[in-house]
Amino acid sequence: MLRIAVQMLVGGRAKYISLVFGITATAFLVTFAASFFCGMMTRSFALIAESPSCDVWVMDPAVECDEQTIGIPSGSLERVRGIEGVRSAMPLALATADLRFPNGRFQPVQIIGVDDATLLGVPSLDNDRSPAILRTPDAVVVAEGGTSGKLETPLLAQDAWTHGAPHLDALRRPLDVGDELLVNDFRLRVAGRAAALPRFPPRPLLYMTYSNALRILPPERHRMTFVLATAAPGIAPGDLAHRIEARTGLKARSADDFTKETVWWYLQNSEDVGDVETMLAVAMLVGLGVSGVMLYLFTQDNLRYYAMLKAMGATHAVLLVMILAQAAMSGLIGSGIGIGLCAVGGIFAERAGIPFRMMWFAPLVGCVGVGVVTLVAAAVSLWPVLRVEPACVFAQR
Repeated sequence: MLRIAVQMLVGGRAKYISLVFGITATAFLVTFAASFFCGMMTRSFALIAESPSCDVWVMDPAVECDEQTIGIPSGSLERVRGIEGVRSAMPLALATADLRFPNGRFQPVQIIGVDDATLLGVPSLDNDRSPAILRTPDAVVVAEGGTSGKLETPLLAQDAWTHGAPHLDALRRPLDVGDELLVNDFRLRVAGRAAALPRFPPRPLLYMTYSNALRILPPERHRMTFVLATAAPGIAPGDLAHRIEARTGLKARSADDFTKETVWWYLQNSEDVGDVETMLAVAMLVGLGVSGVMLYLFTQDNLRYYAMLKAMGATHAVLLVMILAQAAMSGLIGSGIGIGLCAVGGIFAERAGIPFRMMWFAPLVGCVGVGVVTLVAAAVSLWPVLRVEPACVFAQR
């Protein structure tokens, strides 16, 4: 019976191809949505991932992720350094400022002030430059942070804005070493470009030393955002975090725990999670519409054959197995093609800057989506088969 079911399925080539196409679209869209979601969540903790040597992050007790932060007292650094089990502790400052280009155009950027001595948190620089260049006066390192075309300066020197209207329509080029910028009327010089991890949400990044950040940013009572602590040999990061929290009253989390909290915060608060859910719903509806209609039409076209099988003694259970076999075969072929196309499309998506990362469970989510669609389509198609009467064969219907 299974062989007959397969022969019936591939016999109508047009409907069979349409059925496989609908399932392929479902597998592709569901897998892409799951991979897009993974890419967003991976970018959400990029700041934490850029400091792999940091074991414990210390912050204000109200901070729940690395996106929404508030400063802590500067004395917190020495308090953390004085706790037993802390091998080293460094400050990290985060702030948002408006960057002004020579033609007068401005761009909001995130400023990341790293420890002057260790420069912990600075990604690798282009052309194998040393992060030590940040210690030169007024030096900054720029990074796209997942954006495109945001960090560009005038191509021609005559487009520099000195007075009158800014030259917003001037030809532009990417920032390069030696270019000058203004932040809060302080002149800064680009010392290099960093291979920073893309952010979510995307935003241009400006790396500088902590002392330089304190100098150019508006004065605040608490400018330090995090204390990055490393554990002494033999001390577990989780135990050290509990010890710091108990001694200082600040919130302390190991890097792994802070990463999980950041992801969980985005799941609860980010509106983009709802967009991914919408993508999944649309993918399921598209697949169900195409696959359900095609399988139903295929069943209607072959209804007389099912009636003939009934007349020969086939039970409802046998007919159910036949339809499920047809749906399973279409689902396996369609999901394989769809997931393969998603993997290929992901290469181009990453090059285009789309947050795409196909983790191990993304294809499983695609297969589950295909399974749901094929089961519903099979259930819809089964109903006329169960109702057909063997007498219709003799009536030539």
